[in-house]
Amino acid sequence: QVTLVYALLHMRHNLKYFDKMRCLRKRSAVSFLGVLVICLLFMNLYIEDGYVLEGDKQLIRETATHQLNPERYVHTFKDLSNFSGSINISYRYLAGTPLPRKRYLTIGLSSVKRKKGNYLLETIKSIFEQSSYEELKEIAVVVQLADFDSAWCEGMVKDISLKFAHHIIAGRLIVIHVPEEYYPVLDGLKRNYNDPEDRVKFRSKQNVDYAFLLNFCANLSDYYVMLEDDVRCSKNFLTAVKKVITSREGSYWVTLEFSKLGYIGKLYHSHDLPRLAHFLLMFYQEMPCDWLLIHFRGLLAQKEVIRFKPSLFQHMGYYSSYKGAENKLKDDDFEEESFDIPDNPPANLHTNMNVFENYEASKAYSSIDEYFWGKAPSTGDFYGIVFEKPIKISKIKVITGTEDRQNDILHHGALEVGEKIVGGKKGRQCTTYLRLGEFKNGNFEITDVEHKVLFDINCMRILVTKSQKEWLIIRSISIWTSQTPNQ
Repeated sequence: QVTLVYALLHMRHNLKYFDKMRCLRKRSAVSFLGVLVICLLFMNLYIEDGYVLEGDKQLIRETATHQLNPERYVHTFKDLSNFSGSINISYRYLAGTPLPRKRYLTIGLSSVKRKKGNYLLETIKSIFEQSSYEELKEIAVVVQLADFDSAWCEGMVKDISLKFAHHIIAGRLIVIHVPEEYYPVLDGLKRNYNDPEDRVKFRSKQNVDYAFLLNFCANLSDYYVMLEDDVRCSKNFLTAVKKVITSREGSYWVTLEFSKLGYIGKLYHSHDLPRLAHFLLMFYQEMPCDWLLIHFRGLLAQKEVIRFKPSLFQHMGYYSSYKGAENKLKDDDFEEESFDIPDNPPANLHTNMNVFENYEASKAYSSIDEYFWGKAPSTGDFYGIVFEKPIKISKIKVITGTEDRQNDILHHGALEVGEKIVGGKKGRQCTTYLRLGEFKNGNFEITDVEHKVLFDINCMRILVTKSQKEWLIIRSISIWTSQTPNQ
């Protein structure tokens, strides 16, 4: 019995010894793999990109941006107060170098390989071709190649570098890539909205793609506009954007929209980009990106959509990046030549028509997509505009009715401008009016007003010249001014 007990104790001792040896081997293997990974990462820092311009290579190697964060599962957040900070990931510059100075506007594009069609080169071309030389000085275009197919990325970088070399050299175009290891889990995600598994994976990855792109662009400019990789731009879109931003000075906004499609043409303050990037990552698997953008706007207390017309960006792709499915969506408010944005100087608006619900007079004069709606007007009813200061006008354009209510137009009316203002602040009006013309098919447009009206204009009014049974929608009133008259 003693011998048996001794044998069992000896066997137990040997098992402990072998267990220790196995643990040591495991730890050695883990340590070796860790060292190997670190070595490979450092080696990767010195791998040259064959398609980056020779003059840029040294600067790229010397520039360290967004250093590696070992805790790469960026979809987990414990401290919401850190949303203003950047996400610690490493970006690979495939073409171009860090911007030498801050710009006015960054245009962000994220692109992946499509099964049918590729529009990225046409989109980049449209951005540059539709911008003047002066505008080009104020923009930066960041293209994120977000596909994990390295051969496709290399091919796209080669095409971009050959076609847009001078823009890369001038520091207007950067092409970046985020390695796959920085992405959170993309398989086995929740199937919200009963989407198929591959659709959930596609839209979830897209959220992460945009989060990484926003994170990169956070400090490049004052403003940021999000585009898709299959978009056509209107001419001088930057000038139009600047004009709108100036008109909103002093008012609170989170998102300004220059297209009604998806996440095309959504404009943000650059200081909001880190929070938006974290937000997309936090809910990356919950819903599509355009839905998350709506929630983000609402959470930052902008409840209403602020969308401007005409749209500055148009969807041109016929095939979606998801499985090559057909995507024929078009923005019918897009205008190729939208440089001529109206001024609509400050004014007081009033009407004696019976206003329907909250479609008040101010909504027809706003550049946002909203309108005035009055119940059936009678002869002599009017919509009046009293300008805060006398102005010189070069062009006037008024549109009534909408696509779904095409009969709610001004069937019989005229447009007049006035001078010699009387009354207090609440009841100011002009004593003398000059008729400029009649409405035709519900619309009115006139140019060279400053050559037809010899006085400085204090007022403008839309006059109903015959009663109608239909209600009246004034969809938009656009006024272009010439020089400001001397006071």
